[in-house]
Amino acid sequence: MKLFFFHLMPYGDLDLSYAQKHDTAWVTLPNSYFDPARGKPTYDRYISELELADELGFDGICVNEHHQTAYGLMPTPNLIAAVLARTTKRAKIAVLGRALPLINNPVNIAEEFAMLDQMSGGRLIAGFVRGIGSEYFASAVNPTYSHERFYEAHDLILQAWTREGPFRFQGKHYQFDYVNLWPRPVQAPHPPVWIPSQGSRETIEWCAAAARKYTYLQTFSPIALAQKNFDLYREIAANDGYEASPQQMGWAVPTYVAETDDIARRELKPHVEAFFNRFLRIPIEMRLPPGYSSVASTKHLIETKFAMRSSDQTIDSLIELGMVVCGSAATVRDTFLHRQKTMGSGNLIAMMQIATQPAKQTEKSLRLFAADVAPHLRSVAVE
Repeated sequence: MKLFFFHLMPYGDLDLSYAQKHDTAWVTLPNSYFDPARGKPTYDRYISELELADELGFDGICVNEHHQTAYGLMPTPNLIAAVLARTTKRAKIAVLGRALPLINNPVNIAEEFAMLDQMSGGRLIAGFVRGIGSEYFASAVNPTYSHERFYEAHDLILQAWTREGPFRFQGKHYQFDYVNLWPRPVQAPHPPVWIPSQGSRETIEWCAAAARKYTYLQTFSPIALAQKNFDLYREIAANDGYEASPQQMGWAVPTYVAETDDIARRELKPHVEAFFNRFLRIPIEMRLPPGYSSVASTKHLIETKFAMRSSDQTIDSLIELGMVVCGSAATVRDTFLHRQKTMGSGNLIAMMQIATQPAKQTEKSLRLFAADVAPHLRSVAVE
């Protein structure tokens, strides 16, 4: 099993009383809640945590993209990845991911990722996402064209990485007379492509197709939904004529390790409850704007995932649902070993800095995980 440390870079100093006046920390929360004096110390701390994960032997470190929100302070994750390409030595650098429909020049993304692959010595993992619904409000992009723009931008980027230039690209949303990438990526034919998703069937079918075989990541979901979607991935692969590898699937989950189960729950409780009940709270009309997903996928997500988010969650309910893994090293180890046997996923993407969590807790959890959990997980056969 491959082990990754995933960082959202949230605004941990957020005044949670904002919820008395505002219904979300996304798009419409006034930026007066952000203190510019806290920006540099926050970025310094978070980059140091990612660097520590590299030193501790994690297989990869992960960043991602979000816009106009306290949930994550990385509207341009490639900037963070560029720093990490220089300051880390071994871990893969996964940008999970760039929101392709929100951009007007996919060739720029191809260029930036090629630079990152060169600067890191071939350690880049390229994540592509559509971006969650609220980001279409932030970017003034029509969500009706989300799928079209995503697939077309993806095709253009892959061609830019793999075709000899210059060549012409004429699509519905993007037209270029000259595509001629300088520099080209180190990894051939191109960096690995990972697709994080909330679980739409269209995305899983597209990832699992034999023409791509992309790694699919299930994000922040009840364990039953993650299991169902991994089973669907394997079913689609089989129907397409091949057997899916565990390394084509990954599970992203908030994780915390402390000295004992009681200490872990007590320390994590305020931060993980703030994460799910404040940072992640988005009105349904903003999360799923008309046209963003098919009717079937919208109905499925509301019934299986977002209905749960309409009411406040506790750490106990989140652990019971399998949406959080928390406890002593032995408890966390046994939980992941059991889940791997049933889910069959070969990549664990552990989010180990959670919302308002202080630096000392994040570092403690990282060190305990690396010393007392990781060695047992690495021995699990994933092929």
